[in-house]
Amino acid sequence: QVQLVESGGGLVQPGGSLTLSCAASINIFRMYVTGWYRQAPGKQRELVATTAAGGIPNYAASVKGRFTISRDNAKKMVYLEMNDLKSEDTAVYYCYINYLGGVWGQGTQVTVSS
Repeated sequence: QVQLVESGGGLVQPGGSLTLSCAASINIFRMYVTGWYRQAPGKQRELVATTAAGGIPNYAASVKGRFTISRDNAKKMVYLEMNDLKSEDTAVYYCYINYLGGVWGQGTQVTVSS
């Protein structure tokens, strides 16, 4: 059974930074597209960033230039470095891997507030 476990969420002031981490329990992690989505209260889940092994990362327009996605295939980890955080970035952030139709983590809360 494939599992994704996120960590690193929390409360941060506007303009601050956080880094999210996601650990995957899957063989051949490097073969799959992985990434981050988020869901704010009352809104649909939306793509934040995705990355394929050796591929060019893909970012939502709202985070481009502020967020950086990276992966460590040897450690089966994917990261999301978030800088210059804004209140509109407040959401539950979910790790995702494109395995057998998609597997999701349990989510980690990010709250941007002064």
